[in-house]
Amino acid sequence: MAPFRPKYVTFDCYGTLTNFDMAGAARRIYGATLDEAAMTQFIKNFAAYRLDEVLGAWKPYAEIVHNSLERTCKANGVTFRDEDAQRVYDEVPTWGPHADVPAGLAKLAKEIPLVILSNAMKSQIPSNVEKLGAPFYKVITAEETGAYKPQMRGFEYMLDVLRCGPADITHVSSSFRYDLMTAHDLGITSKVWVNRRHEPANPYYGYTEIADIGGLPGVFGI
Repeated sequence: MAPFRPKYVTFDCYGTLTNFDMAGAARRIYGATLDEAAMTQFIKNFAAYRLDEVLGAWKPYAEIVHNSLERTCKANGVTFRDEDAQRVYDEVPTWGPHADVPAGLAKLAKEIPLVILSNAMKSQIPSNVEKLGAPFYKVITAEETGAYKPQMRGFEYMLDVLRCGPADITHVSSSFRYDLMTAHDLGITSKVWVNRRHEPANPYYGYTEIADIGGLPGVFGI
């Protein structure tokens, strides 16, 4: 049977394509004051609070970072400073792609239109997308949709903009909690998990696993 060729390949950006270095940012700020065990726990809490912050009503991503970092500091007995949260936020547009991304994306983009659905602000993401090294048909942000993933609204908005249904796309992400679980619930049957090793495998959600974006064109027989 021939490989499925979707109308669009849709992507999570940060973590999947861009090296989303929140852990590194935390280390750069707090690494001199926390030992390794404490730093590991701090990073784990920071990730959990960021997820919690995006589950409510939409707010600017600077507030997501500020609130989650403040809560993390409180939970870990660390002094919180507003300027530290701003420093983390300001780092985001400077982050580049994982090493495997540009070549794999460039090859795929010659055959299938690429789309990004990202938990980002319009002012943040152009710098990150420019570094990916491939053309994108659409880049859709949470600021545009009025909701952060894993909420469904962003995916629904994306499908409306693309004028297609769940069966017409393949969604690619390194995260089950932010992307692939929601994609599953919305009936997106063609899913690709990029195993960046920040979440365990979860076969229930039905996906093709790849180690990196270099393996993505092969999923479609390219």
